[in-house]
Amino acid sequence: MLLVPTYVAPSRLEGVGVFAGEAIQAGTLIWKLDPGFDRLVPKDSVLGLDPAVRAFIERYAYPLMADPNLLVVELDNGRFMNHSPTPNTRFDDPDAGYAITDIAADEEILCDYGEFDPGFIMLPGRNFVDSAAVDAETISAAARMRP
Repeated sequence: MLLVPTYVAPSRLEGVGVFAGEAIQAGTLIWKLDPGFDRLVPKDSVLGLDPAVRAFIERYAYPLMADPNLLVVELDNGRFMNHSPTPNTRFDDPDAGYAITDIAADEEILCDYGEFDPGFIMLPGRNFVDSAAVDAETISAAARMRP
């Protein structure tokens, strides 16, 4: 569960991403696993799910570090966090994520998927956006959408 204000907007990396709703200082706890909020799904149950639900789980879920037989499905904006080889967060703690740099308001919050998904392999994105196509007006409009 994200613990800082965020919003979803067009990303220069892929489709949409999650952005800081306000400035976040380095060292701030930004996410904490909350089994009362985040959905934990047994990995062996996924194949028996309705195809649309299974596709959602396969797109957004990742293995729980403490028990790889469970998948975490985030119900908040965290599921839109994009991967970066140079992230501004750290998720090597099984239950928490921290800002590792100061993150400005309206800056995309990025993580390294490999920190919490040991089997992660970077594949081509499904919704790549040409960064030249995301102009200042689009970014400004997205910033106005935030709560």
